[in-house]
Amino acid sequence: MFIDIHAHAYRKTPPFVCGFCTAEQLIARYDTMGVEKGAVLPIVSPEIYFPQANEDILEMCADHPDRLFPFCNIDPRLLTNSADAPLGKVLQHYKDQGCKGLGEVMPNMPVMHPMVQNLFKHAAEVGLPVITDGSDQMTGDFGLYDDPGLPQLEHTLQRFPDLIMLGHGPVFWAEIARLETPAERSSCFRPDGGQVGRRQSTPIKEEGVVPKLMRLYPNLYGDLSDASPWNALSRDEEYGPKFVEEFQDRLLFGTDMCAPDMPVEMVDLLLGWRESGKISEVVFQKVARENAVKMFGLG
Repeated sequence: MFIDIHAHAYRKTPPFVCGFCTAEQLIARYDTMGVEKGAVLPIVSPEIYFPQANEDILEMCADHPDRLFPFCNIDPRLLTNSADAPLGKVLQHYKDQGCKGLGEVMPNMPVMHPMVQNLFKHAAEVGLPVITDGSDQMTGDFGLYDDPGLPQLEHTLQRFPDLIMLGHGPVFWAEIARLETPAERSSCFRPDGGQVGRRQSTPIKEEGVVPKLMRLYPNLYGDLSDASPWNALSRDEEYGPKFVEEFQDRLLFGTDMCAPDMPVEMVDLLLGWRESGKISEVVFQKVARENAVKMFGLG
């Protein structure tokens, strides 16, 4: 029923921070949710998680070829720590190995940093769609930094019209509506541990930049994984289905599965909207699986 474009798994569980799934645990969750297959995205930036080798992802996917397919991921500082690093050679190698996309790119660097832009340039040339995560702060966090209004994302979309970018994470999805305050884009870490922030919960009074950018740039897509797109779409029962209807060809279901028991509210939201007639069967099928089949050339 579903194809998951965004999940994580470790060949061996890392010691702490987050109890990531193994490939077998991920597939077990897929069986309970009705997920046919899913993309496994490597974590390579050390700001918060333990880096993985792309080869670990390739190995897990090779062990379960009917259920998992690989992404590759490289840090933009790779090879020469410069803005002219020949990253295309690396990306082409992993594309040739069967990787369907690049991500999840999430070093804590500005989106417009020359080395990040170099990575995007090569991804566009090689033909790999890109999933990033974002942050509203520098240091003390992970994810590419952008300003309120996402101007750095917009400049990237302008510079690389052939680059498919999949918007993901709280910093992106918070801007489905006009921001009340800049800090509602994301949570922050407490000095004594844990996270604190303010999640948007009111109906959408005025559209934010996300729908505007999606109308302006056909190379911008939406990654519906983790809780932030669920919150963005479910907070307004009238606007959410309309958004899905308008962008039905550029929204892709995902889970961002990390821990084996992580909730995935998007499943029930999409199924409920289909059953109630808020979205059609055609729209449901596109978002649930067909857009992923088309983008990643899945059989």
